[in-house]
Amino acid sequence: MRALHHGRGYRLGLSLCAALAASSAASAQSAPTPDAPLQLEWNARLRHEQVDDDAYSRTAMADTLRVRLGLRANLGNGWSAFVEGAGVASANDHYNSGANGQTQYPTITDPHGGELNQAWVGWLGDSFGARLGRQEIVLDNQRWIGNSGWRQFEQTFDALSTQWRPATDWTVRYDWLERVNRVAGPDALNPLAQQRLLNTHLLNTAWTHGEQQWVGYAYLHKDKDVATASTATYGLRWTGKPAPDGGFSWALEGARQYDYANNPQNFAHSYWLLEPAWTQFGVTGKLGWEHLGGDGRTALQTPLATLHAFNGWDDQFLVTPVNGLQDYYVAFNGNLGSHGLASKFGWIVSYHDYHADRGSAHYGSEWNASLSFPLLPGLTGLVKLADYRADNFSRDSTKLWLQLEWQGKQPL
Repeated sequence: MRALHHGRGYRLGLSLCAALAASSAASAQSAPTPDAPLQLEWNARLRHEQVDDDAYSRTAMADTLRVRLGLRANLGNGWSAFVEGAGVASANDHYNSGANGQTQYPTITDPHGGELNQAWVGWLGDSFGARLGRQEIVLDNQRWIGNSGWRQFEQTFDALSTQWRPATDWTVRYDWLERVNRVAGPDALNPLAQQRLLNTHLLNTAWTHGEQQWVGYAYLHKDKDVATASTATYGLRWTGKPAPDGGFSWALEGARQYDYANNPQNFAHSYWLLEPAWTQFGVTGKLGWEHLGGDGRTALQTPLATLHAFNGWDDQFLVTPVNGLQDYYVAFNGNLGSHGLASKFGWIVSYHDYHADRGSAHYGSEWNASLSFPLLPGLTGLVKLADYRADNFSRDSTKLWLQLEWQGKQPL
């Protein structure tokens, strides 16, 4: 991989984040309270991302700074409101952001610009709550619905979101989505990468008993702009957490996806997830198998998911190939120690082996690794690496991230 460039802009951003965090710590920031009438919230993320993809003669390098600033208001009697803006600055144009036209470089979907990230009003009672406006929506492990928080512009929805708790161990959620605002930002050259008009209904019902949870869902997704993306997905998810001192945990999920609404295609695809894990001495080991069906013409898709969290960090399978995907993986995570500073350093290592669902093609394999660590109150660092080795799908690709993130809250 080529040496890191644009060090001046990166060091300037590092200094800015460190200075802001130090100032925050020195000001003896008071702890936010749930009933504060007004609360200022912020998140600043400085990132260097580097992509060395054999499909391109040039290496992409993006040095970006994302700042989100929000104001949360407690209006009384269960009512609240939140408004948040987001802006991204870029120190260079040596990558294809989707908005800058630099197609000679690999894609890094972090364009510079600004947008209204969230703006909603909500009400929360003892057993029922609702929220209307532009908002984050995250369901379960974000395999179907998420905010794609890894990118500098996150994914939000113009939506009505409701939640009902008929009993202490039951939660029923219904969300209606009118629009998805995508991570490519408001200035993406492809209008469909900016946002999509929807008429999507999400029903998610969860029952929790001790350390186990059962979730049933029906997601009726109509994409008014891209008819072939409209699907109906019905599934069941069962998870179990380990005991406080460690032990066995699991995730088991099955779903069926069909063409829906205005979709001119005709298909039915299966989804399976099997993920047993064991935690001992603060280290969790996990085996996994994820199946996304395909028939050679179409394949199961999850367009509203937090896609970076699945099928490897190199993002080779953001769109499922028409022959489907079988992802076999093993992962380990933990902290460098159990006490003191070492306990605050978190690490992850994983390996993926990718195959087609239809046919015998071996797509490729991938290693992932990351290390996260605290620097100052509210300020964390991250080093992250993804290395994909192609066989019968795409080309070899390596990605590196160096990141600082500072976030906090302050009652006004």
